[in-house]
Amino acid sequence: MSFSLRSATLLVAGLMGLTGVVTAAAASHGSDPRLMAGASAMCLAHAPALIGLYAAWPTMRTAPLAALLLAIGTAIFAGDLVLRHTAGHGLFPMSAPTGGVIMMVGWLFVALGAFLPQRQD
Repeated sequence: MSFSLRSATLLVAGLMGLTGVVTAAAASHGSDPRLMAGASAMCLAHAPALIGLYAAWPTMRTAPLAALLLAIGTAIFAGDLVLRHTAGHGLFPMSAPTGGVIMMVGWLFVALGAFLPQRQD
């Protein structure tokens, strides 16, 4: 069994879904739920997108890059929110906006996939 970027996409989707549920639970028990709820929303929105990209991988030319960008962007964005909530500071300056822009570019690659010829693997 080989581990590939495609396999990693499914692994990340599962971990991202888990993180989304955990941060939703944390948001419901904290004094200020906004940061954890935002992290949860991003994780729970992008985990199914990664599963869809995993499924489309054989025929969608942009699936690998879109998945990579969505995974990295979500991790940076949600990680920044969780760290702000738990430690009082972010990952690095402008990390949430950086993660957000990376996610947006990932979604643009999803859209671009509609205009590129399908793979003939």
